Amino acid sequence: MSKLSFRARALDASKPLPVFRCEDLPDLAEYASINRAVPQMPTGMEKEEESEHHLQRAISAQQVYGEKRDNMVIPVPEAESNIAYYESIYPGEFKMPKQLIHIQPFSLDAEQPDYDMDSEDEVFVNKLKKRMDISPLQFEEMIDRLEKGSGQQPVSLQEAKLLLKEDDELIREVYEYWIKKRKNCRGPSLIPAVKQEKRDGSSTNDPYVAFRRRTEKMQTRKNRKNDEASYEKMLKLRRDLSRAVTILEMIKRREKSKRELLHLTLEIIEKRYNLGDYSGEIVSEVMAQRQPMKPTYAIPIIPVSNSSPFKHQETMELKEYKVKVSNVSNRVVCCDISKIQHFRI
Repeated sequence: MSKLSFRARALDASKPLPVFRCEDLPDLAEYASINRAVPQMPTGMEKEEESEHHLQRAISAQQVYGEKRDNMVIPVPEAESNIAYYESIYPGEFKMPKQLIHIQPFSLDAEQPDYDMDSEDEVFVNKLKKRMDISPLQFEEMIDRLEKGSGQQPVSLQEAKLLLKEDDELIREVYEYWIKKRKNCRGPSLIPAVKQEKRDGSSTNDPYVAFRRRTEKMQTRKNRKNDEASYEKMLKLRRDLSRAVTILEMIKRREKSKRELLHLTLEIIEKRYNLGDYSGEIVSEVMAQRQPMKPTYAIPIIPVSNSSPFKHQETMELKEYKVKVSNVSNRVVCCDISKIQHFRI
């Protein structure tokens, strides 16, 4: 058998590759220890992670012995299997449904809390159910609000009552349980969050940081054109947006006036029902006694002379006020809905 060599060229899909079994190569154990000149391939890890002690020992053992050793492994958390608990959650009574694809109508889904109950919470909720009315989802929402309303220091009981709109006794029980559990928790919060890199760069060696900032920014070529046409388009866009904001503000005022009119109409109907005015006589009498109110808008100032045949159609009185000031004689009319007042300046 010739000396083993590393295939440097890419594989060709049109050419078949020979496949050998262990019994076909009796001298495989002798050639397994040969250190071939294999180029260093990227591992996809950070430089600090590549120099980790357990990882280097496992890679070295695999290169020397050609197989994984029991005492040369990368430490990982052990998984535990609880068959009784699994069968209680997922019973083996599956039935094939009539259709596999279910289409639900479009609607706004209720926002689910980020906090998930554990076995300790289930025991507490089951004990609390015997004395108070509380559901697991309600408990998760309460803990979620308490966690999101707290920072480095937990909120006080009075602040918790403002955050949770529940019964005071229920809030007190959940608050005491939450404080006790948060003190026993090693982390800063009961809701797990993705650990990110700090801005000062102090967490570069932390292996638990999931996302890191790119050290080398990609330089892209950008062609920027600052011409007159683009400037005019931006001015037009700003004008259109300002008009849209004005229209929306006017619509808001209109809808607010409609709502107030609806509330007033409903209040009048309730008062008429309480007074027994089913025929509308009391309303008609009140409207007849009510004096017409002056509108709030202003009438534009129009010069009018005494000899002019045209006068304001709402003219009720004509009062003349004479004020003498040094050698100036001008006549100005200030119009109102019910009066025309002449001032001599």
